[in-house]
Amino acid sequence: MVKLSTKQEATQAARLAQVRPELGAAYRVALRRWMGDPKLMLLGLPIVTCGYRSNAEQNALYAQGRQSLAVVNQLRKAAGLSPIGKVEAGRVVTYKRSGQSNHNHLPSLALDVAHLQEDGSVKWDNAALLLFSRLMRYADKRITWGADWDRDGITSDEQFRDWPHFELHG
Repeated sequence: MVKLSTKQEATQAARLAQVRPELGAAYRVALRRWMGDPKLMLLGLPIVTCGYRSNAEQNALYAQGRQSLAVVNQLRKAAGLSPIGKVEAGRVVTYKRSGQSNHNHLPSLALDVAHLQEDGSVKWDNAALLLFSRLMRYADKRITWGADWDRDGITSDEQFRDWPHFELHG
């Protein structure tokens, strides 16, 4: 079974401390339900990879897929992020500039989730995120999932699917 180290637990607590309490509460409810199902746990342990994001971090992410590797990594360095390779730098990861993302509020109105695997790797698996999205929506009906922005239960009709993204509305 996947378990967090003491350092990972502290990181998760710090990330959750920077999101709106209602969003953090919904995540905790969904996480408890996930952890209570041995079949779901085979897909990994849901973890928060991002809550609050500074404007500098947002600018660095926005540059991905739009700027050269050198520029992207210069922005990442200025934001305190580690450098990335050419393939990752060429992939658009957000359509929001600094100040436009719900991650840019403190406390954050958004968080991103991935699944920690038994071998310590982190996986962004769309099928697992779909299952987790159902638990998040069950926990709080105000949650919007980034792969179903219009909340109609269909992911294929979205122009941009941000599978790991969850945000609080209303």
